Amino acid sequence: MTVAQKRAGRTVISQGEFAIDGGDDAIIATLLGSCVSACLWDPVRCIGGMNHVLFSDNTSGSADAFGHGVNAMELLINGLQRLGANKSGLRAKLFGGAKMIGGLSDAGERNAHFVSQFLESEGIPQVGGDLGGFRARRLEFWPGTGRARLKFVDQDVPVAIGKVRADNDVELF
Repeated sequence: MTVAQKRAGRTVISQGEFAIDGGDDAIIATLLGSCVSACLWDPVRCIGGMNHVLFSDNTSGSADAFGHGVNAMELLINGLQRLGANKSGLRAKLFGGAKMIGGLSDAGERNAHFVSQFLESEGIPQVGGDLGGFRARRLEFWPGTGRARLKFVDQDVPVAIGKVRADNDVELF
């Protein structure tokens, strides 16, 4: 897992990343499908963070994926505590876990279940969020206040199909 970089006044994270910030103006953003983001914050210290957890399906790598999920959660919680957050005062909102390919995978449900169970075992209450469904989500989180804004992404994404070339050349875009 890597720590994301700030870009244009906000921190944008993607799969396997996390970010911690604070204050009224700090924003952490991501795009979720079957992945799940745990948004944790300490309302007293006005700091918080978000991770982006992804697991694979029940294949040969599922044990490694579980380890990555534990790592993602531990890095976020421990990072917040290093900055002075009180673990017993943390609050959580969970987002994502969509079933992106109907009938083929329940990865989103497994991701949501894992993160929910992890927080429950750590004694961190889930006070909001939006899990499941069939659409991707754009998520913005204000880690200093716990505010979150969610926008669903259109399910049907138009795909532009270019001309087929007759001469077997490769066209890079």
